[in-house]
Amino acid sequence: QVQLVESGGGLVQAGGSLRLSCVASGRTFEVYVMGWFRQTPGKERELVGTMLGTGDMTDYAESVKGRFTISRDNAKNTGYLQMNSLEPEDTAVYYCAAGVRWPASTPRDYLYWGQGTQVTVAS
Repeated sequence: QVQLVESGGGLVQAGGSLRLSCVASGRTFEVYVMGWFRQTPGKERELVGTMLGTGDMTDYAESVKGRFTISRDNAKNTGYLQMNSLEPEDTAVYYCAAGVRWPASTPRDYLYWGQGTQVTVAS
């Protein structure tokens, strides 16, 4: 079993930046596809971005392309979501996840989930 612990959320002003971290314990993180999702009350969990274990392929939601960047440091068993030019519409609970399938664009593609971290972007 893999456990994921997220951190880095908080309150920022529009146009600001945050970096979310996801630290994995258990099996070697590099074998897993890493996903980032977000969810607001009353809505389905939606994909933010995903990255292969090797880091050689990524996919992003159209709404965040050019603003968000996924990276990972497998030696530290840690994944990152760098969030720049944040907008109020980015406000959500953000989740990291680990899976073994590619493509991996839906929650059904992931086996393990972090607890979520709140990101709030003020106007």
